[in-house]
Amino acid sequence: MTMIDMSNADAQTSQELPRLARDTTVERPWPVSVLSGKFHDAVERWPGAWVTGQITQINSRRAGSVYLTLRDDFEDVAMEVNGFGQFAAAASAFVQGDRVTIHGRPNVWMKRTSLSFRGDAIVRVGAGGSLKAQIDQLRRTLKGEGLFDADRKVPLPEFPRCIGLICAPQARAEGDVITNVRLRWPVVDFKVVHVHVQGEQCPADVIDAIRKLDADPDVDVIIVARGGGAFEDLIGFSDEGVVRAAADCVTPLVTAVGHEDDWTLIDLAADLRASTPTDAAKKVVPDVREQLQLVASARQQMRLRIEGRIAGEIRLIEGYANRPSLRQPLTMLEPHQRFLDDARQRMDIGLRRMADYETMTVEKLRASLTALSPQSTLDRGYAVVQTADGHVLADASAVRPGDELTLTLRRGRITATADAVGDATAEA
Repeated sequence: MTMIDMSNADAQTSQELPRLARDTTVERPWPVSVLSGKFHDAVERWPGAWVTGQITQINSRRAGSVYLTLRDDFEDVAMEVNGFGQFAAAASAFVQGDRVTIHGRPNVWMKRTSLSFRGDAIVRVGAGGSLKAQIDQLRRTLKGEGLFDADRKVPLPEFPRCIGLICAPQARAEGDVITNVRLRWPVVDFKVVHVHVQGEQCPADVIDAIRKLDADPDVDVIIVARGGGAFEDLIGFSDEGVVRAAADCVTPLVTAVGHEDDWTLIDLAADLRASTPTDAAKKVVPDVREQLQLVASARQQMRLRIEGRIAGEIRLIEGYANRPSLRQPLTMLEPHQRFLDDARQRMDIGLRRMADYETMTVEKLRASLTALSPQSTLDRGYAVVQTADGHVLADASAVRPGDELTLTLRRGRITATADAVGDATAEA
């Protein structure tokens, strides 16, 4: 290719520029701004028109402007629409999925030489049959069946060993999930199932993939991932069959479909919704660095507690060792020795008193016994008369002459024979 020196091109004045496009040459080209201006002037002469389609993206700004993408209902064709003032205010009432008719004129933004459609009027058409209205109706139906209830949600495993990933082949979402998961938790394994993430085949592929991974006992958690896209590109993830498959999935299911602002019905049935595939990776696995810090912190706390416990026991032992009772063990026996001495003294005194009392009692009984003893009577000169069989005679009439009698005196005994028996009363 021949290189041409354009050093003098900037020296051309507007009078030297070609008036028509066919007059331009290599030596006399148009600057970009000139060509962009001519595009703008040409488009300005185009007539206004009414155009209808479905809103796939809409962005209302505070400065009184709105930017939206309008897509054809039947062909895969879209166009950018923008507007300001009253049009922006009216368009702010619409959302993705609404079918509208817009009046406006073509416009070229000269800074980027981009063609757009500048609207000045917008009306809603066929709202009842729009995709968003259909999805809202399906959402209400499935919610009424309890498919979105919180008590159906399954908690994610804290340390998954195998992750099932559902995504498009060679998709950026696959790389985002796998890369971020391995950076955070390198020991995890993956089982990837590639599916169509938009179009007619999308729902059937996603349903089969969910059921396949749910039946795999090695899979601890399932991630359904897809990058961002237009509203109708994500419509497959709002399919009733897909939502029911997600709700019936026993394995914890995480969805990462679209961007943070994109919502599909599978997000409501999933156990957890992540804003992006990268966010899903952060939610399903812990960070190994954080876990190591937790382990280190726990070990440090254990070490401090053990050291504190040991230090406390050492202080307790030192306190015991410094006690006088342990330094001089015999001092522990002194209170008991004093108790025994006091008890022995009290017992000795008590026994002595008891012995003295009993001695006095014996003496009294001895004196009484002595006073009442027959020996005392004998000592006074009396005698005890007994018959031969040992009975003591108390009545003379019981003796007959010739009976043998035994007389017990103070000292000794006398055996005698009764010669006569008389009445002592009569003799007196």
